[in-house]
Order: sequence, then structure tokens, then C-alpha cells
Amino acid sequence: MKIFGREWLLIALLFFVSGVVQINGETRACTSPNSPCRRKAITCPSECPESKPSDPKAKACYVNCNSPICKAECRNRIPMCDGLGAACYDPRFIGGDGIVFYFHGKSNEHFSLVSDLNLQINARFIGLRPAGRSRDYTWIQALGILHGTHALSLEATKSATWDEEIDHLKFSYNGKELVIPEGYPFEWISPENDLKVERTSSKNSVLVTLTEIAEVSVNVVPVSEEDDKIHNYQIPSDDCFAHLEVQFRFYGLSSKVEGVLGRTYQPDFKNPAKPGVAMPVVGGEDKYRTTSLLSADCGSCLFSGTGALKREDSIVMDVYGAMDCSGGANSGNGIVCRK
Repeated sequence: MKIFGREWLLIALLFFVSGVVQINGETRACTSPNSPCRRKAITCPSECPESKPSDPKAKACYVNCNSPICKAECRNRIPMCDGLGAACYDPRFIGGDGIVFYFHGKSNEHFSLVSDLNLQINARFIGLRPAGRSRDYTWIQALGILHGTHALSLEATKSATWDEEIDHLKFSYNGKELVIPEGYPFEWISPENDLKVERTSSKNSVLVTLTEIAEVSVNVVPVSEEDDKIHNYQIPSDDCFAHLEVQFRFYGLSSKVEGVLGRTYQPDFKNPAKPGVAMPVVGGEDKYRTTSLLSADCGSCLFSGTGALKREDSIVMDVYGAMDCSGGANSGNGIVCRK
């Protein structure tokens, strides 16, 4: 079939306006005027030809429009608990420096995970303290995300027993309940078009995208019977302690970024986690405690609601966002994972 000049013009116009053209695997383009990959055609690899595969368990094609690499990659759409920016279990973090550490916080209190000029992410901790223990066992139950004058919260709802056929996620936006219908791949986009929440499975998993700022991958899980036995949590019969597994990817943070996790992205940060310790615990409860899920009033918080981060001030690019630290000391990409 011959394609004449007018047809080529129409195809080029479609590519420029939509940013996406379907040719075998998806061919993607970044349309943001600030993207170093602007207008470059990037083809998805055959291993993950679609950005939204019909099977939610399949890897998806992803193009980081904020990275100068301008190359598509395959990614899991649920949190990788052994990847950079992860916060899972009770709770175990993997910082931007690749170091694994634990931050226990305290049950029924809130702590800043990330605080920057234009972004605040808090977590509510839940937990219990069995008789004879000196501290709370804790898990992340909710996230509060502040950007500009807008606020999003998402939380795992309390349940006596775990049923994977029930959605355990609850949302609010700017103080009002937000209903995200069940079903993959449903998505909600804010009126300002700068925030997206999309289902990455029919229930209990979502991906939150703050345009050109961050991605937050979230999955709800209970404390399993196996973990309860291994760690002797002594989980009661009337609460399965549903909590969040989370993985963050940041497109740009200032050099002064703070928070339990955020500080590990500072270029000169010295992680206090002791090397060679099975569960290296770091403190900071007093520095990062906030009065509520959607407050930025911790002692080291930077967020004001009016702060702006210029692109030239950004020091963190999501070049290593998909890196997995489960494979040992050196997981490639020039970063060393230390446990």
C-alpha cells in the first residue's frame, strides 16, 4: 500500500498530538515540553509490548520521560519490595542509596517519609506491642500525599480476616471521599490533570502518578500467619493488620529533601544503618513525626504548599527506579546494594 504525502502528514500530526502510535508493540513519545525525550519515538520491547497489558500481572512497558536515556523498559506494576524506594513489611525501607534499613516509628502515629519543597508524603503507622516487648511492631497503614494546595490520602481499611475478593483500599482527595471503582485498568485523573490514580489490579493495588514529580506503587496485604509465627507478632483474631506495601519512584528531588526515606536521596547523606546487622534500625521519630496524615509540621519538614522546584535544582532522576536489591551486594547500574 502506498502512502502519499497527505497520509504521512496525518500520521505525523496524530503522533504529535497524542504522543502514542500503535505499531506492533506500542511506540511511545514524551509530550512534556520539559522532557529530554520530547518527540522522540520510543518503541516498547517485545517482552512488554503494552503500557497497559490486559493481564494485570504482566509486566508493562514504561518510558521515563524525565530521564535522558529515552529508552522503554519492562516494569512490574505492583511494588517490588526488594527495589529502590521500597517500604514494606514491618517496615523495611530501601533508600535511594541502596541501603536497607528499618524504621519502626510508633503505632497510631504519623511520620514524614518524604518532605521536599513541592512534595510531602506521610505515613500512618499501625501496630501492637505484645506483653514483654520493649517496642511496638508496626506497619504502614496509610499514605498522605501533599502537592501544592491539594491532598490525596489512601489507606488500608481494617478487617478482622483477609479476603482477597474484597477491596481494602479507601481514598480521599482534598478532604472529601474519593471513590475509585474496582476493576483493572480503571483510572481517575484530578481536575487539574496533575494527579492520576490507576488500578493495577481489580482490587487492592494502585499506581499513583504525580506528573513529572513521583510515582507511588501501592499494594494492600495482611500480616500472614507465616510471618506471625516467624516473628511472634501475636496478631489477634479480630484484626489481620491489613497494611501497605509501597514503592516510590522520584523524577526529581532537591538536594535538601528530608523524611525517613527522602533523606537517603540527598547526595551527601551518610546512612546511619549499621552494615552487617541483620535488621539495621535507624531513628528519627522526633524529627519526622507529624500531627496528622496530611500535615507537614514535623521538625525537619520542608513542604509549605507554595514551594516550587526548578528543574535545574533537581538532583534525583529515576534512572535506577527499577533496580532490584534482592540479588546480593552488586545489582548493577553502578549502585551497590548493602544490607
